[in-house]
Amino acid sequence: MTEPRTPGEHRLGQLAEPEKEVAAGTRTLVIGPYLTRKRRITTEAGDEAVNPRPADARLDEATGLAGAIDLAIVRSLLAPLASPRPATYIGSGKVDELAALIRTEEIGLVVMDCALSPVQQRNLEKAWGAKVIDRTGLILEIFGRRARTKEGTLQVELAHLSYQKGRLVRSWTHLERQRGGFGFLGGPGETQIEADRRMIQERMTRIERELETVIKTRSLHRASRRRVPYPIVALVGYTNAGKSTLFNRMTAAEVLAENMLFATLDPTSRAIDLPHGEKAILSDTVGFISDLPTMLVAAFRATLEDVVEADLLLHVRDVSHGETEAQAGDVAVVLRELGIDPDDNRRIIEVWNKADLLNAEDRERLAVTSSRAESEQRPILISALTGEGIPELLATIEQHLSAGRLTYEVNVAPEDGQGLAWLHENTEILSRETLEDGRSMLRVRLIAGKEPRFLNRFPTARVL
Repeated sequence: MTEPRTPGEHRLGQLAEPEKEVAAGTRTLVIGPYLTRKRRITTEAGDEAVNPRPADARLDEATGLAGAIDLAIVRSLLAPLASPRPATYIGSGKVDELAALIRTEEIGLVVMDCALSPVQQRNLEKAWGAKVIDRTGLILEIFGRRARTKEGTLQVELAHLSYQKGRLVRSWTHLERQRGGFGFLGGPGETQIEADRRMIQERMTRIERELETVIKTRSLHRASRRRVPYPIVALVGYTNAGKSTLFNRMTAAEVLAENMLFATLDPTSRAIDLPHGEKAILSDTVGFISDLPTMLVAAFRATLEDVVEADLLLHVRDVSHGETEAQAGDVAVVLRELGIDPDDNRRIIEVWNKADLLNAEDRERLAVTSSRAESEQRPILISALTGEGIPELLATIEQHLSAGRLTYEVNVAPEDGQGLAWLHENTEILSRETLEDGRSMLRVRLIAGKEPRFLNRFPTARVL
């Protein structure tokens, strides 16, 4: 039985109603209002570079985002402009032109692939007679439908309330003129807008407290994993690059993996076996995307701690996608925001996924590119769907995790079954050979922290 809602909570529920109108099957128009001048981005070194992503590719991605929540995409079109207009973002002529199209096609929702101010959003809704959401609102809608765990749900609600807090004027302008006191000298009382903002802020504070508890629990889980200790390998990459499919292939799990943007939101971890018997924890995380709203990066920072604390990162790229280089650049930007150097080849392995979608010419070109790279920088070409390249990927993961660890040669007497069992449980067995006298000669690589116990048990072991 649910507890009765207080008047304030009931009011807060009403505030969310405009966003709930984004229903599956809504007839939708996707607009790409992109600047005609090329956007320049500043690199970490301070240099400027032109954003290589063309307008058509950006519009296709926006259409894919809208399709990820089952909206009925009627049209998608570009609306190039020299500079944004303060009132409506796009020019008045284009607004009138689109208004006729929206009426003719009976459009119920317009997605603007840009960041709109509350005033711009309100003016466009009045001009078009349809609901309008911007890129941030669309991504929030997707995240809200994908979240499954308590942590994910709380994080999405926190980001949503933060976004909605500055947009109350859009829905509640009729309540702005409430006043208190008597006659003409009475000062203004608390307007309904102010009351709504106060309730939202109170709810955000409660969510932040709940998240603190959830984060502490997750920290305890991480601490218990560190005590095992198994190394942690995290999957990162652009959304829809195939991370969840790769996760399922490597762990035999059944994480949702579909050909859509942001199919996976909540992080999932499973154990995997490396070629020589050592285990590792593989973590699947939320995908990145270009122009990811700042409030979402902040809200999901706790979830992304799995990435920050990982021993090794697998940067999964969809090399069959025409904008794979631009997507890799967007991932690098988010990694830098998390304090991770995207060029750290000792910690990051680049995984070129979806090899099954490549033609022979592209496959040959990528193979040549990979072979010319230095061993530490060499990407691994795989297909998470068919399993191609997975053994090589596992071997590369093992090689990176074992870098700097000592390898020993040890002889074990035939009657020392306990010693042999200890080696299998506490070291990585690289090879084993039975000698003529019945003894076993093993080459082993030590797991971190096991060297003192190993040398105490096998004092005649020899470093290789």
